[in-house]
Amino acid sequence: MIKVFEYKNCDTCKKAIKYLDTHGIVFDKIPIVDQPPTLTELKQMLTFLKNDGELFKKLFNTSGVQYRELKIADQIKDGLTENAALKILSTNGKLIKRPFLLTSTGGTVGFKPDEWARILRLKN
Repeated sequence: MIKVFEYKNCDTCKKAIKYLDTHGIVFDKIPIVDQPPTLTELKQMLTFLKNDGELFKKLFNTSGVQYRELKIADQIKDGLTENAALKILSTNGKLIKRPFLLTSTGGTVGFKPDEWARILRLKN
C-alpha cells in the first residue's frame, strides 16, 4: 500500500500527485491537515529517514507558519525529544513536511522525483 499525505494547496504536493498519476501508481491520497500520520506511521517514516542518515527534525515543515509560531526550532534546540516531537507531529499535520510518501518498504518527505522513483521502484 502506498500512502501520500498531502495538502491540497501545496504546489509540491500537486507535482507529486501528478508524478504518481503519470506513472500509473495506485495510492491512497490522505489530507495531511485533517488526518495527520499516526505515531506508528511517523515512527515508520523515521526509520526510513534514519536509514538515509536523517533525524526526526527532517519531518518538520520548517517553512510553515505554525513551525515559527510554536517556536519548534527553539524547542528542538532546547532538547525536544524524538517521542515528544512525534507526538506533536501526530496531532498537527501542518507541522509535517509534505508531501509525505509512505510505503511498506520505504518513505520520504518532500518531493524529489529520483528519490520517489527509487522508493517506488520505477525506471526513469
